Amino acid sequence: MSLPDLPIDELRGYQPALSEPADLDAFWADTLAEQAQPPAATFRPVQAGLRVIDTFDVTFAGYGGNPVRGWLHLPAGPGGRLPCVVQYVGYGGGRGLAHENVLWAAAGYAHFIMDTRGQGAGWSVGDTADPDPSGPSHPGFMTRGILDPATYYYRRLYVDAVRAVDAVRSHDRVDGTRIAVTGRSQGGGLSLAVAGLRDDLAAVMPDVPYLSHFRRAISVAERGPYLEIAHYLKVDRRRLDDVLATLDYFDVASIGRRATAPALFSVGLQDEICPPSTVFAAYNYYGGDKEIREYAFNDHEGGEGFQQVAQLAWLPGRLG
Repeated sequence: MSLPDLPIDELRGYQPALSEPADLDAFWADTLAEQAQPPAATFRPVQAGLRVIDTFDVTFAGYGGNPVRGWLHLPAGPGGRLPCVVQYVGYGGGRGLAHENVLWAAAGYAHFIMDTRGQGAGWSVGDTADPDPSGPSHPGFMTRGILDPATYYYRRLYVDAVRAVDAVRSHDRVDGTRIAVTGRSQGGGLSLAVAGLRDDLAAVMPDVPYLSHFRRAISVAERGPYLEIAHYLKVDRRRLDDVLATLDYFDVASIGRRATAPALFSVGLQDEICPPSTVFAAYNYYGGDKEIREYAFNDHEGGEGFQQVAQLAWLPGRLG
């Protein structure tokens, strides 16, 4: 993508008409009510070889009571309750190895990394299965169960992400009143979904978020997992209306309108995977106070290191 998919002045004001289902709120309220079992989180200490960080192997009950894994990192040694950053993982990745992702704990926060059911080994390892069956689908995760919102893969994953907050709150070193959610790409989309589905977060940091403005994304993305949906519809042309109707329930541009927590977004203006217009749709509709960092010449990496600098400076004012 040699130029943004829309000029920057249009992107900054881009608020497309969203095909929001009339029963969107009822669908998610019913879904979460059905999945109201206690998270039953367990925290098993592990030796990750890091002297200044204590790590716990976490298991909690996600969608359907299915076990979901994660890592909890804490600054080493005894101490009081800490603000917590809950991190969700990008598409195809899992929670990784115990030593790999410890930035937030090194900065003095509790840091929980949720594994992604069924994913892992695309670029980082995972340890959580997705036992739910699905019908015919394109290879990958984007079209699993896509003909009905009740069976769609991301219904399970959004519930896991919501319940991850409850799971980490049950640890006695975590201050449950000071929780932020974050993630890149798919992880950024999950952070927006969680922000819209619960009202008790202190901050949200979606980095180049995925899962936004599906109806445009599947038409203009030039590479990446949105193309799984396009390829599915290329083969089975009968399913267009059903697919679009399902995706409307999972569009974080719509769900994020319900959010209230302050948010720090990022966007790469040369992004071929999450086109900038889809990111700005989520940003411009977001319901809480918000800021966005624009990286004019970055693709989907979105100026990652620079965004981490921005997050480290921005978050203390929201979590303390």
